[in-house]
Amino acid sequence: MSNDYLIFSPITFRGVTLPNRIVLSPMAMYIADEAALNDFHMTHYGKFAMGGVGLVTVEQTAVCRRGRITNGCLGLWSEDHLPAFRRLTDVIHSFGSKAAIQINHGGRKASAQRAWQGNGPLTADDIARGEELWQPEGPSDLPFAPGWPVPEAMTLDRIQLLRREFVHTALLAERAGFDIIELHLAHGYLLQSFLTPLANKRTDAYGGSLENRMRLPLEIASDTRAALSDKTPIFARISATDWIDGGWTLEDSVVLAERLKEAGVDLIDCSSGGNLLRGATNSNLARGPLYQVPFAETVRRKALVPTMAVGMIRTGADAEQVLRDGKADLVAIGRQLLFNPSWVQHCAQEFGVDPNFSRWPEPYGWWLSKWAKAVAAV
Repeated sequence: MSNDYLIFSPITFRGVTLPNRIVLSPMAMYIADEAALNDFHMTHYGKFAMGGVGLVTVEQTAVCRRGRITNGCLGLWSEDHLPAFRRLTDVIHSFGSKAAIQINHGGRKASAQRAWQGNGPLTADDIARGEELWQPEGPSDLPFAPGWPVPEAMTLDRIQLLRREFVHTALLAERAGFDIIELHLAHGYLLQSFLTPLANKRTDAYGGSLENRMRLPLEIASDTRAALSDKTPIFARISATDWIDGGWTLEDSVVLAERLKEAGVDLIDCSSGGNLLRGATNSNLARGPLYQVPFAETVRRKALVPTMAVGMIRTGADAEQVLRDGKADLVAIGRQLLFNPSWVQHCAQEFGVDPNFSRWPEPYGWWLSKWAKAVAAV
C-alpha cells in the first residue's frame, strides 16, 4: 500500500537508492567543538534516521578553518575529523537511512556570531567569551553588510587552492561513509557570492558576465565529480533568486542548473535568498507554505534535472502533492523535523500505510502497537 504514496517510494541517484523521498534539510547547529562533531550531533542526526527520514543531510561543513561561518561550525579538512564522521554515518545507516553532507565555505559571512548570540559580526564581548576572530574572504572586498568585516578579495592562486580544498573535503566525506555530497552554492556564502553580481565585482575570468561568475562553482562541481566514485551522487544547493533587484535571478538559476548537470551534478536543491542581512535564507517577501516550491518546479522543467523542494513544507499531504504534481523529486524538511523528529513515521500513520507501527524501530513498534490497542479500547 505504501507504494501508492510517492513520499514513501524509493528513488535512485547513481549507486545510491534512498528508501523514501523525505530529506532532512541541512540546518547549522553552531555547536561544534573546534570544528569537530560531538555528542550533540550524534544524538541530533541519529534521531532523524530513527524517525524514518530517507536522507539525513549533515549541516554545512567547512572545507578549511577559514571557511567556517562561526566558531561553532563543523569542519572536515583533516584526517583527525574522520573517525567521528564515520561513527555518525554508521549510526545513520544502522536505522536504514542514507547520509549526505553539505560542504561549504562561509565566504564574506564567515567569522560571525553563532545564531542565538546575534547572527552578526563578532563583537568585543564575543571575543572576551573566547570566540576566535578571523578575516573572511570573498570574490571582492565588499562586506556582507554595514558593520561587517571587509573580506579579503581572493587571488587567483587562492581560488585554485579553494578548488583543491573542496575536492579534499569531498574525498574525506566519501571515506567517512557519506552516500551523497552536497555542494553549498546558496545563501550568500562563498560560492554563491561568486555567482551574484551583488557581491562579485571582479574584472578577471571569475567576474563580470554570467559565464565568468559561474566559473568557480562549475569548476568545483567538475573537480568533485572527477575525484569521487562514479557511484557517489553530487547534489548542489542553490539560491534560486536573491530576491533583490540587480541580483541573481531564477532565469540565471536555470542556466546554472543546466551547466551543473553537464558537470555531473545529479540534483539541484532549490532554496533562495541569503544576500540580505536578516538571516541565512532570508528574502524580502512574506513567506508562506510551499513558497519556494515554484523554484524547484521551474528548474526541473526548464533545465531537465532532478530537483529538491524546500521551505515551509509542513505536512505529509503537501509533500506528497509536490511529488505527485511533478514539481520536485525530493522534499526537504527542516524545522518541522526539529519540532517532530518522527514526522515521517507520523505521516505513515496519517496515510494509513503503517497500522502496525512496522516502520518504527522494533522496540518502539512493539510498545506503540500495544498503546494503539489500549487507546482503541477506551
